[in-house]
Formats: sequence, C-alpha cells, structure tokens
Amino acid sequence: MGQQTKTHSKVTEEPVCSICIANYNGMGIIEDCLNSVFAQDCDFLFEVIVHDDASTDDSLTVLRNCYPSVNLIASDINVGFCVSNNRMATIACGRYILLLNNDAILFPDALSTLYDEAQKLSPAILGLPQYDAKTGVLVDIGSLSDPFLNPIPNLDPQRKDVAMIVGACLWIPKSLWQDLGGFPEWFHTVAEDMYLCCLARLWGYPVRVVSHSGFRHWMGSSLGGGGVKANRLSSNVRRRQLSERNKSFVMVLTYPSPLFQFIFPLHITLLVAEGAILALVRRDRVLFRDIYLGCLKVLWAERERLMYLRGQIQSGRKSGLRQFWSAFLPFPQKLRLLFRHGWPEVT
Repeated sequence: MGQQTKTHSKVTEEPVCSICIANYNGMGIIEDCLNSVFAQDCDFLFEVIVHDDASTDDSLTVLRNCYPSVNLIASDINVGFCVSNNRMATIACGRYILLLNNDAILFPDALSTLYDEAQKLSPAILGLPQYDAKTGVLVDIGSLSDPFLNPIPNLDPQRKDVAMIVGACLWIPKSLWQDLGGFPEWFHTVAEDMYLCCLARLWGYPVRVVSHSGFRHWMGSSLGGGGVKANRLSSNVRRRQLSERNKSFVMVLTYPSPLFQFIFPLHITLLVAEGAILALVRRDRVLFRDIYLGCLKVLWAERERLMYLRGQIQSGRKSGLRQFWSAFLPFPQKLRLLFRHGWPEVT
C-alpha cells in the first residue's frame, strides 16, 4: 500500500475526538475545511489527522507549511479513500472519530453538537445536515434508502433514524469502528459509508442524524461527481462502475435472509435491464460493457470471498428484519429520478 511518512501533531493530552481528513489534490478546498475545524466552538480537545493520497498538486506543501499541528500521513502511491481512512483511524487517539471530506466545511458548533448527542446514546454512527456549499440549499439530513441501496435524501428534521450517514461527515466511536472493522479496502472508494452503516444496523447499532448544526459540502468534487446538473442527472463511467459494483457488494454482505434471497436476484435482473436500455438510448454499447457487464463479472469473480464474508457478517446479526429495514422505502429511487430528470448523462 505504499510507504507512509508521518508528521506527528503537537497534541500531548488524549483528545476526545480525532478528525480524519482524506486528501487528494485538495488545493483550493482543504484550507476552508481545516479552517472550519480549527474554528470549532467546543470545550474539549481534538486532534486533526490528514492522509494525503499521493497528491500531484501543492497540497502537501500547504499542509506542512500552514498547518503544523496537523498529524500528516503522506502516501507515496494513491491507495484510495478506504485505505486512507483506515490508516488514519489506526493511529487516532480520540475516543471518537470524525471522518471528514476535504471538501466539507463544518458549522462552528458541529463538533459540540455531535459530542453532546453521542453522550446520550449507546455506541452509534452519527451525522449532521448536509448543505450544498455553492447554493446553501439543504441536501439531506442523512439518507434513507430504496431496496437497491440507492440513497434517498431525508429532509424531515423530526426523523432521526436513517439508513446512511454520508462519509463526508461521519462521527463514530473508535471502539465501534474497530468492532465493525473499518472500511473494506477492496472497495477502494464509493459506498464504503453505505457498507459501514448497513453493517452497524445489522449488528444492532443505531445510525442517526442530528437535525441542527451541519456542514457545507462542495458536491461532486471527487471522482468527477454525480448528481443533478441543470436539471439533468450527470455522472461518469468510473463513478458508475464503482457505485454499481460496491452497492452490490454491500447487498451481498449485509442484507439479512430472506431479504437477500428476494432482493438480490431482482437487483441483478434490473441492473441488466437498466444497462441494456441505457446503452440503447445513448447508442453506446460501451456503457453496458464497462458498467453493468463489468459489475456482473466482478461479482462472479469475487463470489467465494463474498459468500465467505457474508457468513461471518451474518453470524453477528443482532437486529430483526423489521429493525434493519425500518429506514428503507419500497419505491426504487432510480425510477423516481428518471421520471423527474430523464435519462442520465454518463461521460
């Protein structure tokens, strides 16, 4: 996974929270992120860890020269979001970990809000309302999910229990992170937050959102982004490849039986149909080959590992089917988006 060089922080007391920021070519955005962290209005000690994933811009120079108190891990090769966060969590000294994107900007009371909520609960994954940094519009207060693990923004401030907390700002006790095993490094990036939240729910741990405070997020600054642009769905092949593959992995690993036995074959059928229709509409067979057929090939190639890991994960199940499914909605989110925005642009 490449060599690592470390610049240790100047924290001498044990921090309450370790803020872990994965950075790759973050010039122009990570400064606002770090400044929002160091401007936090809280009465407890925290440390800041940044993993630079072999950036090719001047990120490392800025981090070393302007933020000497940051505990910096510099990787000499690009290892991806999952490995980056696992490395930071391994050396984190805090009782809690806050995973924070380099393009996220915390509200001044974000840390104190998360910490206060954490004191009221048994070990839980927590999140905050997410706002678009460009427009200031509320994006979600955590996410619900459809049966096929497509996130559905929760906009109800009264709803606390959610299916997923976005990894751009995710709070978790370090002990719970260790119990769950962190991010699967073979995911590389995309849907690792979905995996962690689904696993937590399966094992009986709450996944909750706090409806006040929040963070601003420069939506779509990583992997070319994905979402609605000019009222049209927009993504790219790489993001769709990782998304479809990793969502399928999460489904295999964390869906309890008999939910898995019913949903997963339906998921594969709809995935093939979606790929075929999209290729016809866009007159581009490469989309079907690279995204959808590629997903099926990887699932087949990884079938033994997936089923072995599924057995291990399901053996730790503590939640009932109703409890696991309580933050899922039945109507497919892709159909809702199709009706609203038309066929996606995939570049």
